[in-house]
Amino acid sequence: MSRKIATVALLVRDYDAALAWYTGKLGFEVIEDTALGGGKRWVVVAPPDGTGARLLLAEADGPEQEARIGDQTGGRVFLFLETDDFARDHGAMTAAGVRFLEEPRHEPYGTVAVFEDLYGNKWDLIELAP
Repeated sequence: MSRKIATVALLVRDYDAALAWYTGKLGFEVIEDTALGGGKRWVVVAPPDGTGARLLLAEADGPEQEARIGDQTGGRVFLFLETDDFARDHGAMTAAGVRFLEEPRHEPYGTVAVFEDLYGNKWDLIELAP
């Protein structure tokens, strides 16, 4: 049996703003952008190497979902963006305007820094130790 987490839904305020941020700031690629009718779309993005989970950018539907935009995990780090070159990606993301909440730190498990996406969700940029 083979199973994996393939896609993670991320609540967003606006499809196009989220697409612009994830492609422009993180360098993600658009995997799919399909109209579903009624203003809804199936919008999937992922890092360009094609490995790991993808993000489904899910536009919030109603006040309850809108209230959770940017805080799907109660303020904890939500997603982990692994890299093979922390310095390269940290530099590129900083130059693109990504807001890091801390300076890079070296932990036993690797080099890491927390950043926020356009809605305030917390992410780790992490290069795992060998």
